[in-house]
Amino acid sequence: MGLDQKGTVPGARSSHAVAVVEKKAYIFGGEFTPRVPVDNKLHIFDLEHHHWSTPEVTGDIPPPRVGVTMASVAATVYVFGGRDADHNELNELFSFDTVTNEWSLLSSGETSPPHRSYHSMTSDDRHIYIFGGCGNAGRLKDLWAYDTYLREWRQFPLPGDECPPRGGPGLAVSSGKVWVVYGFSGAEELDDVHAFDLAREEWSTVDASGKKPSPRSVFSVAGIGRHVLIYGGEIDPSDLGHLGAGQFGGEVYALDTESYSWSRVDDGAAPHPGPRGWSSFSAAEFGGEKCLFVYGGNSPTNDRLDDIFIFVPRVV
Repeated sequence: MGLDQKGTVPGARSSHAVAVVEKKAYIFGGEFTPRVPVDNKLHIFDLEHHHWSTPEVTGDIPPPRVGVTMASVAATVYVFGGRDADHNELNELFSFDTVTNEWSLLSSGETSPPHRSYHSMTSDDRHIYIFGGCGNAGRLKDLWAYDTYLREWRQFPLPGDECPPRGGPGLAVSSGKVWVVYGFSGAEELDDVHAFDLAREEWSTVDASGKKPSPRSVFSVAGIGRHVLIYGGEIDPSDLGHLGAGQFGGEVYALDTESYSWSRVDDGAAPHPGPRGWSSFSAAEFGGEKCLFVYGGNSPTNDRLDDIFIFVPRVV
């Protein structure tokens, strides 16, 4: 379903990030013109009252960036990496306290994972995880965890050759594993699934059955219960690269992390957000149900979007 928006809407954008804390979605970064960061304001959307606000903030405010990621643990939002206006890859980790409205710089330089943008980020009740993305010397396939209690990073073992480096992958935590889903290798869109067992610290390649999505990257993804949901994404890159719009998908699929099976869960109900990629997304709660929250993104006509949609999966 689409949501009406009250207050001052942040404006159309793509390559931005979102994280949800309780009944509020926090949006940061992105671009309206390709490769040009829009701003470094933190925009808040109240999921209960459908109202936008921009708080007065203090502390170490992150500079503008695109291809950035966010995730939340308890009442804190974490922001990592991205690409600045001079096209430099970044590797700072910032936190935003949603109670005090204060930014803090937690790590940068040699105290952070390598610089990157268009990576993926997710969280559990204690850690944030980042995987892959576009680094200084090419695409990456490393998995890192930041312990929000101890305030320190840890790198996990690299996956094997069956998992190539990639940008724009999906990342989610479910069933005690971190799931890497699809992405773009630089040469082609991928359709593989890999899981990292957090207890055993072992990688495995998952051959899932069922109605499998076509290869894609820069899609919306969220872990809800035992399912990893994906929506949209770029299924055929533009010849102009990041300056253009490729062909986008508009379906919703769910990967069951216990039965290793895919299913199509998009009911086609109107209004439908339609095909898009490079959008901002998060798991959220709406009307007492777990859902996928999607804001903005890029359209097949290369127009940036400023709409909000909520999808409540029936498989969960």
